[in-house]
Amino acid sequence: MKSILTPAAGSDSDLATFETALAAARPLGAHLEFLHIRISPTEAAHYVPHLDFAPGAALHQALQELDDADKARSAAAASHVREFCGRHGIELGDRHAPQGGVSAAFREEAEDAVGRLMRHARHNDLIVLGRAAHRDSLPEDLIEQLLVGCGRPVLLAARKPRPSLLGTVMVCWQETAQAARALGAALPLLAKSDRVLIARVDDGGSAPEDAAAIARYLAWYDIEAQTYDVPSDGRAVAELLGETAAKCEVDLAVMGGYSRSRTLEHVFGGCTQSFIERADRPVLLMH
Repeated sequence: MKSILTPAAGSDSDLATFETALAAARPLGAHLEFLHIRISPTEAAHYVPHLDFAPGAALHQALQELDDADKARSAAAASHVREFCGRHGIELGDRHAPQGGVSAAFREEAEDAVGRLMRHARHNDLIVLGRAAHRDSLPEDLIEQLLVGCGRPVLLAARKPRPSLLGTVMVCWQETAQAARALGAALPLLAKSDRVLIARVDDGGSAPEDAAAIARYLAWYDIEAQTYDVPSDGRAVAELLGETAAKCEVDLAVMGGYSRSRTLEHVFGGCTQSFIERADRPVLLMH
């Protein structure tokens, strides 16, 4: 895991996103690829409710406001990246940092925001996304689209920066292909973690010996993992795992991204959607 895509939105979510990306990059000596995508008023208008019905003058005014907002975000994104890298002593450029340090580059592109993010995500090992209160002229299901389409793990930052990422990592285990992919994607981070928990909700989806088998598998990578069975009391799995994460002071949760149906793969249900929307700590997801 040597190249981490870090979108710069030019909004108040940038700091948490950047801090989370850096927390992942530092122990790995990875490169941070900061990317800001300019969004034209025409593209942004697709995500503004009822704008199509605005009369001529109102439509012109709305498009001008969208253009002004895009310019402001572009300036803010570049400023946020420069300030962040300066504060942490990271040189901006395309060169690798010496002695396994963190390097960074900043790029700005325009138009087709989702498509460009998708392509850049596929060209990196990991994409780190923030949980913005609003989508900055992007679709509301951006996270879900990237999770399904990019083929790379997605690391969601908490809304507030956390001081640590790899103290205690909780792998949320089910006997599914998605969970196996998430585990494989997280191996470089697990290897650098202080403590690894294999959390399994006892709801019939997997057996205790399954979690034990995962612990034995991780031992081949010199990763010592503990199994942690979570009793099921009829409550939602997401709620039980959230309580476990808080109780165990988890810094990062790792889980598969599960879709609600095969025909609507971009709409996630249950546990995945809950963690995307409400988790109070970073979550690494793999579909």
